[in-house]
Amino acid sequence: MITLSKKLKQPPESPKNKKVAEDITKRISIRDKLLVKEVQEMEENLPKTCTVNFEDPNKLHVFDLTIVPDEGFWKSGKFKFRLDIPEEYNIVPPNVVCNTRIWHPNINEDGEVCLSLLRQNSYDSLGWAPTRRLKDVVWGLNSLFSDLLNFDDPLNVEAADHYSRNKESFKAKVRDYIQMYATR
Repeated sequence: MITLSKKLKQPPESPKNKKVAEDITKRISIRDKLLVKEVQEMEENLPKTCTVNFEDPNKLHVFDLTIVPDEGFWKSGKFKFRLDIPEEYNIVPPNVVCNTRIWHPNINEDGEVCLSLLRQNSYDSLGWAPTRRLKDVVWGLNSLFSDLLNFDDPLNVEAADHYSRNKESFKAKVRDYIQMYATR
């Protein structure tokens, strides 16, 4: 699966190949070297409700995450996120977009995600730090459907207000969105 690690580990067979190998190693970015290890760690520690898909196994910096919650308002919906890891990773957080329309207080209609650990500068000191890993991002996104769900600090204010006004109507709208946009 991780073809980049093979490139890093291949021993040169001749002086000519040695030069080629050195050029390849020099061109592999720090981000990509980190991702070889982190992607493996992430895949080994995925929550049972998550799957990842790499369209191109040579590009570890772009992948899709699918979350199928097994409890809560969004139970059984299928929500797809695109993660794009910038060249400046691990100094800056990954870019995350929800590609499934969802009625959620922490994800807006455009797919923007409000999660503290994805913020470069966070008020609650839980924002991004170079010590964070991809597995932390995946677990955080998964938790938006359960224990990190936050109606008090919403990105989608309309969804949060809807919940505070009428919980049953909110649940019905969530179910409608799942039927229209998040079915298997």
